[in-house]
Amino acid sequence: MDLPFDQIIQGDCIDVLARLPERSVDLIFADPPYNLQLRQALWRPNMTRVDAVDDAWDRFDDFAAYDAFSRAWLGACRRVLKASGTLWVIGAYHNIYRVGALMQDLGFWILNDIAWIKTNPMPNFRGVRFTNAHETLLWATKTQGARYTFNHHAMKGLNDDLQMRSDWHLPICSGRERLRTAQGDKAHSTQKPEALLYRVILASSQPGDVVLDPFFGSGTTGAVAKKLHRRWIGIEREPAYIQAAQQRIDAILPAPLEAATFDVRDQKRLQPRIPFGSLLEQGLLAPGQTLYFRMNRQQTARIKADGSLRLTDDGFEGSIHQAGKHLMAGSPCNGWEHWHFAAGDGSLHPIDELRQAARARLTQPVGDDDHD
Repeated sequence: MDLPFDQIIQGDCIDVLARLPERSVDLIFADPPYNLQLRQALWRPNMTRVDAVDDAWDRFDDFAAYDAFSRAWLGACRRVLKASGTLWVIGAYHNIYRVGALMQDLGFWILNDIAWIKTNPMPNFRGVRFTNAHETLLWATKTQGARYTFNHHAMKGLNDDLQMRSDWHLPICSGRERLRTAQGDKAHSTQKPEALLYRVILASSQPGDVVLDPFFGSGTTGAVAKKLHRRWIGIEREPAYIQAAQQRIDAILPAPLEAATFDVRDQKRLQPRIPFGSLLEQGLLAPGQTLYFRMNRQQTARIKADGSLRLTDDGFEGSIHQAGKHLMAGSPCNGWEHWHFAAGDGSLHPIDELRQAARARLTQPVGDDDHD
């Protein structure tokens, strides 16, 4: 079966996933039933009834039945996920610990747990517990050590150039974003806000990647994926949800796909790789030259002819990164930024400036004087 790009497939997710090709999906976002175990109606102090989650799809006979269901859909997701793909699962205290344990049992490697802090949570009307003001997202790779997509700089950009933390303060879905039926009722009881999916999809995929949602519901995943120019696949059992989601997604007209707009990868990482030794080959640095660590003229190293460094104090030898890590007591070190050279006027500059000069030479047009 070819991948059904940009389509909602009606059916049970376990059955549908079994028909999709193995290792074909880049990103999975799963919003499974939470197994809330509601036993009675909830009422506000003004005696109006709370529109809680009491749908049939959220009911399970016991924990064993829920675990069997969770193990089955997680295993089916694992089969279709690429080796470089990632899985996101959202849940609450009712289910996320059970799901997380099953993920680990199946071999998934959890990268983060994200706390979605709801800025406008529903109060605990009975006053017998703390107000439940967050949900948890688990982000995992298929195996430990797998390469995966993380657009770190894009997340910093969304957060005023600060590294994004694992607590996301976002409102629940409400107002005009909430889909409603012709009678004014919620079209789906657990519709997630687009802001939440925007972070998930932007952080862990690239334009053109395949994003799959096995519990498609109201179609938030597909709506955001379409806006960000990802290919999406939705799986949903309920005809009413499919109709609402399809109408929602059909109404979206994304901006034209331009790399300058939608490619949020760190452009520095996409530049040609320049080994430190090539700076010696190009004459930008010389064997025996002194480098200074973090602009500290007291911590120095001599450049060896093979491009390694020898520390002046203790004779340690290694690459620019290894030598820096040694001086930082084992902490990771980007040698390009931490080692400095002395310019003709005596001022210190990071060797990354020389790397940029070497890159410029690689991309400059070839002139007549470059030929023998």
